Amino acid sequence: MSVSSRPVGRRRTVGVVCCVMAAVATVSSGAWAHTAAPASAARCTTAHLEIWLGLGEGGGTLGSVYYPLEFSNVGHHACTLNGYPGVSGFRTGGGQAGPGASRNGQPHATVTLAPGATAHAILRVVDAGALCSSPVTAVGLKVFPPGARRSQSIDFSFAACPHSGVLIVGPVRAGVGIPGFTTS
Repeated sequence: MSVSSRPVGRRRTVGVVCCVMAAVATVSSGAWAHTAAPASAARCTTAHLEIWLGLGEGGGTLGSVYYPLEFSNVGHHACTLNGYPGVSGFRTGGGQAGPGASRNGQPHATVTLAPGATAHAILRVVDAGALCSSPVTAVGLKVFPPGARRSQSIDFSFAACPHSGVLIVGPVRAGVGIPGFTTS
């Protein structure tokens, strides 16, 4: 790209200044929406979140598969998440399939979600065959955002043990989790 050395007319200068100022204003407001939030951002409620499971090739280790559990802010205001989500499996008919998820014990911090932003928690599903002799089939997950009293259900089939926990969940972290790559 070459730059012309000829003088720019008055009309073009005003147009360039106007466009540069608009671009700076756009970049500044866009950066604020993703990196900062008002000090009074409320806790995210189930009603303002879309909760989904990042399926694909989940990361696996001997006897376990890991999936990112995603929390997307579909509300119009920033909100915060802090801690561990509540997660349990359910069977056809709605009954719980085995104990709820245990926590992996990792430290956590407050995550602020701008409208449209996503955070994640890693869900570990242990091979039920290694824990019990008569696994049951869970057809979905019931997920409570940290501190919430209402859940959202996600269709997800897996083997669960009636009396031993096969689900282990980590704390909510900023950003989208990537199946097979995100480990915390």
